[in-house]
Amino acid sequence: MVPEKLINEFVERIRAAAGTNLVAAILYGSAAAGDYNADHSDVNLLCVLGETSFAAIEALVPSIAWWVKQKHREPLLMSAEEMRRSADVFSIEFLDMRRHYRVLWGEDVLKTLDIPMRWHRVQLEYELREKTILLRQQLLMVSGNDTAKWDLLLRSLPAFGTLFRHALIALGDAGAGSKREVTAALAGKLKIEASVFRELLDIRERKKDRKTASVDDLFARYLKLVHEVTAAVDRMLDPAA
Repeated sequence: MVPEKLINEFVERIRAAAGTNLVAAILYGSAAAGDYNADHSDVNLLCVLGETSFAAIEALVPSIAWWVKQKHREPLLMSAEEMRRSADVFSIEFLDMRRHYRVLWGEDVLKTLDIPMRWHRVQLEYELREKTILLRQQLLMVSGNDTAKWDLLLRSLPAFGTLFRHALIALGDAGAGSKREVTAALAGKLKIEASVFRELLDIRERKKDRKTASVDDLFARYLKLVHEVTAAVDRMLDPAA
């Protein structure tokens, strides 16, 4: 279950620490969407500030240290102006935040945020290529260790699942639905095979025993899927395509 009591206490602590510099405290992601899983999900918090000087950040250290001590990741700190000015280069992140969020205190800055989409595909290809290169590098480091390969595969699913949804958005779709539904819809549009993603989700969610599958076979199919989606996004950006 979502740790509502801890979240509420954090909001009280951050309000006391920031004072009038706190514009908003926002919960986003799975904890706001209703599909939070304590084993796999993070409690994602955005704290919007009036200004982010050294002194302003230092004032928040005790309250954030308390939150981290509860075994949660640090909140994202941004100024309202910084959000407005960076919405073009962080279109993926802000679109995801706005998909599922809850204002815990203050202004609904996400509702009024203008997210220009002109660079969305560029950011999407960058993220796909960066994460694919990183995945290959990490694969080299775990060669011969099936347990580490499983861990690497399953940890990568949320990030690539998000990017697959944004690839569907770039194709003109709303990108709604579960990770399974989105990936299946993307595969249908691109005419590629994507069943490996569903199989890995089943293993991650313990609906299927990993002992019944070959990690090397799944990794090979997964890399092929990632490469094909990246190539499709690249073609979207090619004016000759």
